[in-house]
Parts: sequence; C-alpha cells; structure tokens
Amino acid sequence: MENTQYATSIPEIDAAVDHLCSPRSLGSVWLQSAQSSRMPQTAVLREIMQRLRAILFPGYFGSSVTSGSVKYHIAANLDSVYHLLADQIRRGFTFLHAIQGDEQDAQETADRANACTINLIQEIPKIRDLLALDAQAAYEGDPAASSPAETIFCYPSLYAMVHHRIAHVLYENKVPLIPRMIQEMAHSHTGIDIHPGASIGSHFFIDHGTGVVIGETSIIGDHCRLYQGVTLGALSFPKNADGTLVKGFARHPILGNKVTVYAGATILGRIHIGDKCVIGGNVWVTEDIPEGSHVVQGKHIQ
Repeated sequence: MENTQYATSIPEIDAAVDHLCSPRSLGSVWLQSAQSSRMPQTAVLREIMQRLRAILFPGYFGSSVTSGSVKYHIAANLDSVYHLLADQIRRGFTFLHAIQGDEQDAQETADRANACTINLIQEIPKIRDLLALDAQAAYEGDPAASSPAETIFCYPSLYAMVHHRIAHVLYENKVPLIPRMIQEMAHSHTGIDIHPGASIGSHFFIDHGTGVVIGETSIIGDHCRLYQGVTLGALSFPKNADGTLVKGFARHPILGNKVTVYAGATILGRIHIGDKCVIGGNVWVTEDIPEGSHVVQGKHIQ
C-alpha cells in the first residue's frame, strides 16, 4: 500500500515538502506516471545511435568486420534498429498525444511509427554518402588531420553530423521529441548545438566545434566550413497577441556554397550570405552579404 504521509523531524523540511507537493507548485512541472511511462527512453536511443554508427562506418565502431561478415553485420544491426526505433517513435507519438490530451488510435500510431522508421532506413545510404563527404571535407580542411579515417574516428564535427543527419530525417517526418533527444546527445558530447531542423549540404565541416550554434531554420549550402563559437541565430522573435512567441517561421540565416565563417562570428536573422563569402572572426552580421565578399571586424570588403 502506498504511503501518502511523510514527515521528518525537521520542520523546515516538512514545510518545503508541503510547498513542493502543493497543486500550485506541481501544476506545470509534474509528469504523472501514466504519461511518463510512455516517454521515449534515452538509453535505448543511445543504443540505436551506436548501432547506426556501426552501420554507417563498419569496423570503426562496434565489432570488427571482414568482407565476409559485413553484410551480416549491417543486416543484424539494421534489423535491431528497426524494431528499437519503431518502438521509440511510437512512444514519442503516444507521449505527445497524452500531454495534449488527444485521443489516439493505437494501431494508427504504431503504423505511423513504422512508416517513419522505414523512411529513415531508406535514407541511410544517402546519409552515409553525405557523411563520407563530410569526413573528406574535414581532412581537406584541417592540416592537422592525417586522413579521413582520423576524422571519422576522432573529430567532434563528424560525431555531431552523424547525429544531425539522422535527426534531420526524423524531424522532416514530424517525429516528436526523438530528433531533439538524438541531437542533444551530440550537443552534450561535443559542445556543438545543431537544431534537427537545420538543413545542411554536403562537404560540411566544423573545425574544433565547441560553442557552435545552428538554429532550426538555418540553411547551409555545400562545401561550407564553420569554426568554434559561431552562431547562426535569430535576430528577433515576434509575439502573438497573448505575448507568446510566434513559432514555425523562417528566422535563421541562409549560407550559400563554399562559405567560411571564422571563430566567434555571429550571423543573425533570415539573411543571405552569398557563395564563396568569408566571414571573419568575432564579427556581427545582420544583413545580406553579396557573393564573394569578405567581412572582417565589421568591414565589408568585396
């Protein structure tokens, strides 16, 4: 039988407990068991990402792989990913329905989760191709890199991009919670914060990486390079009549192809940075920059 009464010998603790258990205090922060039991599970998502990394880069992560075993290795991991991820996506949809108070059809939710999972699996060959190009860009863009293999195994940029390219596909399929959870694993591990909604082209490299922030509606072209501390953010946040933020509009920068942004630069708002631009370190950019321009310490040099 659950004990609903609890008292200590210290009045101050009892008073704090009473306050923390009051409806006023609990109202906006309590996730009751009926809801929390439906949440996606971080530990399972970590296993899924480990298996996906082993699929994307056989031999680098997980068990050793030979030419004779690679097909079994990929098939076994992909089968596990399918069953684990479909369940986690189902949990994500179920949790969303629960907190919104919506009615749900269990079979419809499961079918939708399976469809989203299959869609991701179909995209994995494309994701691997993009990540291989990211690894090559990291090798070509960093004189300290000895090979593309080193960037795959060691570089935070590649770790972050594995998570982002997977999370982005799930985000595009409107999967709740899970894309952000996957992305936050990479954020906590690398210090690189990329919203799952950001669209990033091929041959992308973040050198060093710590403190990079890329907002939800950012668009980054091919062959772009960012350094540590770069922010691609929003300049302002319009509000509804009730004071809440307006959501779902494009508010982050667009970078063209072959753009380089050096350490500490801040680029804000729905502005266009043209192809082959170079944005110098520690500058603040809030207006369009024409193709081929250099911006250094607030000076625009074409």
